[in-house]
Formats: sequence, structure tokens, C-alpha cells
Amino acid sequence: VQLQAFGGGLVQAGGSLRLSCAASGSIVTIYVMGWYRQAPGKERELVATITSSTSTNYGDSVKGRFTVSRDNAKTTMYLQMDSLKPEDTAIYYCNRWQRNRYYWGQGTKVTVSS
Repeated sequence: VQLQAFGGGLVQAGGSLRLSCAASGSIVTIYVMGWYRQAPGKERELVATITSSTSTNYGDSVKGRFTVSRDNAKTTMYLQMDSLKPEDTAIYYCNRWQRNRYYWGQGTKVTVSS
């Protein structure tokens, strides 16, 4: 399974960005996909997850501002980020769990200026 994340960039505080994570390869219908982020000098933290049954979960710091979704083909996951804050600056990684294995994509950098 290969994951490709894209959509990061530079945005002003209060702005929005939409990240995408495309999965390819040996895709199965039962899975969990997630977004995690890591800021300089900090540990990687959960941003949001979505299951194949469309259940979602969010980290406390992004609740009410970020929305995770997926396409009907269940191969692409999105993260709509609104009301961005400077503390959202980080490298954002996507991952996918299926058949008891985790797969990680490369990160996409998000920078929020104050």
C-alpha cells in the first residue's frame, strides 16, 4: 500500500487549507485512515481518523475546526482545516491501517503565519 499526501502550504492565521491523502496498491474495504502531525521539537500527535464505515475521531486541539472525510471509492482521505492557528504549523502525515498493518505516507508541511 502506498500513500501520498499533498495540499500543504503557507497560510495566514484564520485561513483554510485542504489536505488530501491518496492510497494505492493492495487496497481493502475494511480500514482506518488517519492524519497525524508533528511540530518541531514535539511528538507526533493525532489529528483525525476515519474508518471504512465513516466513523470519525478528532484530537482535542482540532475539534470544531478540522473535518476529515473520504471519497466514495474509499481510496482518498481529506482533511479540511479551517480557522487555522500558528500552533497548527507542523508536518502532517497520513496513515492507513488494514489487515493488521500500518502504512505511512510522506508528510506534507503546513505553515500558519500569525
